Amino acid sequence: MARLGFVGIGNMGWPMAARLVGAGHAVAASDLSAERVARFAAEHGARAAADAADAARGAEALITVLPTSREVAAVADAVAQALPPGALFIDMSSGHPGRTREIAARLAARGIRMVDCPVSGGVARARSGDLAIMAGGAAADLDAAEPLLRAMGGSVHRCGGIGAGQAMKALNNLVSAAGLLIAVEALLIGRKSGLDPDVMVEVLNASTGMNNATQRKLRPFVLSRRFDSGFGLGLMAKDLTIALELGREAGVSAPFAALCREMWAAGAAWLGPDADHTAIAKLCEALAGEALTGGTG
Repeated sequence: MARLGFVGIGNMGWPMAARLVGAGHAVAASDLSAERVARFAAEHGARAAADAADAARGAEALITVLPTSREVAAVADAVAQALPPGALFIDMSSGHPGRTREIAARLAARGIRMVDCPVSGGVARARSGDLAIMAGGAAADLDAAEPLLRAMGGSVHRCGGIGAGQAMKALNNLVSAAGLLIAVEALLIGRKSGLDPDVMVEVLNASTGMNNATQRKLRPFVLSRRFDSGFGLGLMAKDLTIALELGREAGVSAPFAALCREMWAAGAAWLGPDADHTAIAKLCEALAGEALTGGTG
């Protein structure tokens, strides 16, 4: 059993922290919402920490699941004196690799080790403990983090040094975001041409057009009109911006990625950053003058 601090009991953080409690670890939970922390503690037997520093005090590892690197940096500064030397700072946010390396350097000066381990799989796979985890950091630090990561994920992929996990996550989300956009556009073309969107999804999933969106997003979140996957539209736009920055830093021309990012940024501006990312379909529908309701057009 490890003594853990966990900062960020949100849509993803809640089930991830619950998995750690279920694995027998002593978790001190912290979040901006004290009411949410209290509910989590009552439901799962964790300790409700007053703040991030309280969650970190005496912990062997501190885990963060936060919106951006800005919040992670603020938490790192707040807990630097509370974490004992040699403790692990495990950032599972979808952050910016360069910013993460800066945070890691500041923590290292205080004897605290950092790894970046963002995840993919959404809320459902966070609940089942089947997340794909993209890990960056020194090999020895990842070795120390691995038992905790295995409690939350079905696979752990070591991508390189500190920041590599977040670079991989941004690029993964670029591919995922492009796949959802093109799948929705294909369904809109098909519907206007007289095809049933539900039948189209069935055919795509039996054919070479299959992707994560056709398998996991179109029916449960778009065609159902639920738009409640648990991942925000603004967060997706943020990840695509990071992916494009990586491309510019590497000197790679990426016109399709740039167009994809502009579509998502437009969706976040039109629908609001807190809208579910699957609601990007509404922007595509508005542009097409057609809605993906049941049946043929």
